[in-house]
Amino acid sequence: MRITYNSPAVLTFTLICTAVMLLDDFTMHGLTRSLFTVYPDMELADPVTYFRLVSHAAGHAGWGHLVSNLTLILLLGPMLEEKYGSQKLLIMMFITALVTGILTTTLFNAGLLGASGIVFMYIILSSLTNFRSGQVPLTFILVVLLFLGNEVVTSFEDDNISQFAHIIGGVCGSVFGYSTGNGKNQLFTA
Repeated sequence: MRITYNSPAVLTFTLICTAVMLLDDFTMHGLTRSLFTVYPDMELADPVTYFRLVSHAAGHAGWGHLVSNLTLILLLGPMLEEKYGSQKLLIMMFITALVTGILTTTLFNAGLLGASGIVFMYIILSSLTNFRSGQVPLTFILVVLLFLGNEVVTSFEDDNISQFAHIIGGVCGSVFGYSTGNGKNQLFTA
């Protein structure tokens, strides 16, 4: 038996997030604050702003935050990557991070970092893996009620968690799942 790099998009993202966290420890959180956090007052003239709109997904507030996100990414990601392919999954991750970054920086007065939006996109998308056109899977309804419903309820708490990013990630997962019915990815065809 040999170890295989079975899920290149998921494993590479995991390695990038881990490397960012390690480097962040050496810079006393300076790296995460400067390159891997979305802020509400970012300058449009600064090219780093556009990098941050996506890179925030690779930055994390601490090892606990990173481990909790990577646990679900590593659990759900390989199944999703097998179904949709590495390139399409990376596009979904990129779009989710970008949409979450843009909406957070324009609507809120707080910074954002972490892959939670991608995690929730994975959660909702995985509930639609056996979606067929004209049907709504009961698993999808239950997952939306449990995961996103909880985020709506807890969004009124002052806990430094961006439930909005979770909800937007879930919405992205829904859009991707329903636009790809039976694995035919109409969203990504030319």
